[in-house]
Parts: sequence; structure tokens; C-alpha cells
Amino acid sequence: RKATGATRTSSSRAQVAPTNPPPHQQKSPWTVVGQNSTHRAERQEYIILEDEDDDDLMVVAVSEAERTLQLEKSDIIQNNHATGQSVAPFSIPPCRKIYPDLPGFDSSSADVWIYPTNYPIRDYQLKISEASLFQNTLVCLPTGLGKTFIASVVMYNFYRWYPAGKIVFMAPTKPLVAQQIEACYKVMGIPQDHMAELTGSTAARQRQEVWKSKRIFFLTPQVMVNDLSRDTCPAKEIKCVVIDEAHKALGNHAYCQVIRQLSSQTLQFRILALSATPGGDTKSVQSVISNLLISHIELRSEESLDIQAHSHQRSVEKVVVPLGEKLSGHQARYLQ
Repeated sequence: RKATGATRTSSSRAQVAPTNPPPHQQKSPWTVVGQNSTHRAERQEYIILEDEDDDDLMVVAVSEAERTLQLEKSDIIQNNHATGQSVAPFSIPPCRKIYPDLPGFDSSSADVWIYPTNYPIRDYQLKISEASLFQNTLVCLPTGLGKTFIASVVMYNFYRWYPAGKIVFMAPTKPLVAQQIEACYKVMGIPQDHMAELTGSTAARQRQEVWKSKRIFFLTPQVMVNDLSRDTCPAKEIKCVVIDEAHKALGNHAYCQVIRQLSSQTLQFRILALSATPGGDTKSVQSVISNLLISHIELRSEESLDIQAHSHQRSVEKVVVPLGEKLSGHQARYLQ
């Protein structure tokens, strides 16, 4: 599924050009990107790993998917040669032609997407933000390198593209949920009166009123599951879902239940999954990818070239502590 959001051109590189600031401001805190976007309108059905990484588990999972794709392409080419058929390149026309009747989509804002300049522009954040607008993306970044910043950019652009749409940010715990509200306000300046935090302690009837009156929601997946099950949450109005700590999306976790329930009612929503640790093994990584309908991965480690300048240098000092008489006694006891 491609993005239902912005027209993309095939310019060789993106340019960040300031917009005209509102009259009451001296300088706009954001820029318009899109007319010269680097994102090409190509169909992508498999996970693509763009940078070398030492995360062997993720590399194995992605490599297996790529090998499968190459085999399938080879079979198609051989079949076409055997039958004398030619393969025409696939291209996608501008989104105004693809989605002329998409409910709630503001085609007048589709030519551009907004990126903030009130923070230092980091190339990897700009690239990941752009990719995440147009594909269901799993973003794997070390802690402290701006996953919330990227989420704020994506949420704000869907907030613009769908003036009546709903955007959801899910985190597994209440403290994590509370942190994101202030972060989104600081990064993109989304009006706070359009945002709401929903918890299980809020009465169901009150939550229903909040779903009607607000546009951006911060909540735990358990609350989201409950509201979807009761039809309190207007599933068809959801246009973007951000999932923090996405590596938890295994088995019948509430994250998985949310995506299943949403996709059973609508497929017109973007998914952005965030995690510092995508999984403990190849099988877990693939399960997260499948459960969250991921079609693209942005994977970085502290050794990735484009983030080395921004990663936190750690100094590791090894300190050997003697067990002491009591612990030594326990050790000897259990080693016998």
C-alpha cells in the first residue's frame, strides 16, 4: 500500500525551502518539502535495508526477504521470455489521480510535506521521516537519536493532509504516553487543544466524547483495543498509527489486536513502528514485521555512518568485584 498523502517527484535531491511565515511571526519554525522530494513513486513489497549494520539478526531477516524477491523476479522474467511477453515498468501517477474520492483527504495540501527547522536538521532524520510518510515503516534507532522527533513529523503531516482525520500514538505504559504529548507539541507545534491522553481510568462515555472532539490521541494499546471493541473509536477516521516499543508486537499482544481490528475496517491508514531493539532473533523480527503490516525498515546502529556524529560516545570501564565470604559460600554450594 502506498501513501495516501503527498505528491512525490523524481528530483535528484531534496531541497529544504522556507515557507512564507505567518504575519505575526518573524520566522517560520518549519519548512516545506515535497516538490523536490527524493522519494520516488515505486511499488515496494519487500523490506529494503539501506545501510550496513552489525545487527546480524535483522540483516539475516532482511536478506532472506530480498533473496525471495530475486527468485520471484527471475521466475517472472523466464516465464515472460518463454511466452514472448515483455514487462513494462510500473509507475504510479500523482496521488490526486489515484485517490480522487479518498474520504477526508485534502488534495490542496498534497504537494508538500512539512519538516521543522527549529531544530538542527539531521540528514538521517529527514530521510527516515520522508520514507515513513509513504510506507509502513519500522524505525530502529539507538536510544536518544530522535525516534519521537520522526514520529512528530509524520503525525503532523497526516494531521495536515486529513483535516478531519484521527492520529494515534500508542505506548505500552502510561508514563511513556505522557512524555509524548509534550514532545509532539514542542517539535511541531500541534495545538494542544487538539490532543488528548486517554487512559483506562477515564469513563467509557467520556472517552467517546473525546474521540469525537479531538484529533490526536496518546494512549496505551489496551485502551485502544477496548475502544475499538466497543465502537467508541471511529476506526475509519484513523489515518496514522504510531507504535512505540514496537518489538513487543508478538503473539496476541494488544498492539497486534489493534492492527487486526483496524485493518478489518479500513486499510487507509499509515503505520509507523518505533524500536531501539527490533527483536531477539530472526523469527521475532519477522513476526513484528508481519503483525504490524510493515513494508519498509529504516535500521541504524551506533556504527552507522550517518548517525556517528550524533551518537553518544560511551566509555566502558570494567570493574571486577570479589564475591565476598557469603556469596562465595553460596557459589561453592551450588557448584558441588
